[in-house]
Amino acid sequence: MSIKFLVLVMGLMPFLGWAQTDLDAKLEGYVEQFNRDDNEAVINLVSNDSSAAWMKDNIPLFDCPDAAIEKIYYFRWWSFRKHIKSTPEGTIVTEFIEPVKHAGKYNSISCALGHHLYEGRWLKNSDFLKAYTDFWFYHADEGQSKPRFHQFSSWLADALLAYYQVSGDKDYLLSRLDELDKDYAVWEKERQLPNGLFWQHDVKDGMEESVSGGRKVENMRPTINSYMYGNAKAIASIAAMANRKDLQGKYTKKAQLIQQQLLDSLWDKDDQFFKTRLEKDGLHPAREAIGFIPWYFGVVPDKASYAVAWNQAIDTAGFRAPWGHTTAERREPTFRTRGTGHSCEWDGAIWPFATSQTLRAMANVLSSAKHKGNLSKSDFYHEIQQYAKAHVMNGKPYIGEYQDEQNGEWLKGDHPRSKFYNHSTFADAVIQDLVGFKPALDNSFMLKPLIPDGEWDYFALQDIAYKEKTVSIFWDKKGDRYGKGKGFRVYADGKLVAKSNTLKSLKVKLK
Repeated sequence: MSIKFLVLVMGLMPFLGWAQTDLDAKLEGYVEQFNRDDNEAVINLVSNDSSAAWMKDNIPLFDCPDAAIEKIYYFRWWSFRKHIKSTPEGTIVTEFIEPVKHAGKYNSISCALGHHLYEGRWLKNSDFLKAYTDFWFYHADEGQSKPRFHQFSSWLADALLAYYQVSGDKDYLLSRLDELDKDYAVWEKERQLPNGLFWQHDVKDGMEESVSGGRKVENMRPTINSYMYGNAKAIASIAAMANRKDLQGKYTKKAQLIQQQLLDSLWDKDDQFFKTRLEKDGLHPAREAIGFIPWYFGVVPDKASYAVAWNQAIDTAGFRAPWGHTTAERREPTFRTRGTGHSCEWDGAIWPFATSQTLRAMANVLSSAKHKGNLSKSDFYHEIQQYAKAHVMNGKPYIGEYQDEQNGEWLKGDHPRSKFYNHSTFADAVIQDLVGFKPALDNSFMLKPLIPDGEWDYFALQDIAYKEKTVSIFWDKKGDRYGKGKGFRVYADGKLVAKSNTLKSLKVKLK
């Protein structure tokens, strides 16, 4: 199929009925462009030549009127499959496309493991994620001069439960419960303090050269403590599914202790923000984006006194910058003073890793909380649209390590190690947060779209693999795009299971 034909079809899509609209052709058009722009220096399990077929077989297809969000949705799936790598010890997902010195076997790094599981769970053929998880459980540290699994902080248990919520693979989840229990105990031995909170070097949070941290100081950070709370909650849930009431009770208590201590020790009542507590000198004065992470994992009570922290997310003296969401507040006196591109500076520059976390935390507040500060759906849309538009270098789609907040310059340039940096999510944010597909432990799900009223007249998210069902979602305000009538409609295995005249929350129970 020629590019001219594809461009013509894509350009006419708003005026054609759904029967004449071919999402496969749209996908092929994007992939042809991505392949043409790429020198394919590294080939792992799925080559560029096979990428269109792989994407057709695996990803939910997406159609929307926002050109930037739609294009980068496909670009991020196209780049994600570049990192799926076959090894003698099972399939893994890499972070860097080129080898880096600080990686373990097969260029493996555990830092973005949680992001990889959250993103990859939406693929129709996601079994490789079990092999990837098992690599970390059973193989990553073998023959290594230093620990690799705990080289970085992790929210593995939380992410594995999130994987189950989409895949429905209960047997695998329950079979790894004891491994999760043992792994949590290792974290307690390595990092837990007498007060129940955990400490971490900023570099082992994957956030080195930060405002509040250090490569050697043992600070109590919102990152690792939120992760361990999320892990404890997840293990308690998995234990309940396994009818292991003793384990369920143990981890419920662990989660409660971390939550209480995090709220008591890391919340700054004066600055109304979660902060890093230093090893010796109390709370660090700076607000950093890591202060939003507690909302990612549901740590924070739904109270106005906490929700006010979100006003900083939309304040241009806080975290809102021309090119995206900064990792430290812009009013911080040492903002962006630690160099540029020499190391990995988290003192204010934009990091997609942190943007992913902030988007999820923000979406949780907007979709579930009564108290939201001054946040609105428009703020979330602004952030995810900026995030999409930031995926660019020299006019072409690009994802790298970190960016200048004023002009979007990638601060590692087009360095081979930075190109296709798999250190964040994007498709997951579109599916779970923007479209609002909220998976559940049972066979139900919620739809809670965060698309502002009047922003989109249509969208489709088609062929979502969910617990052995195929779910498709359509919003068609005028009823002339998809041929399914006006309104919001949800199909499972081709059968209408929910509908609404307006774009509102829906609960769907699958048989």
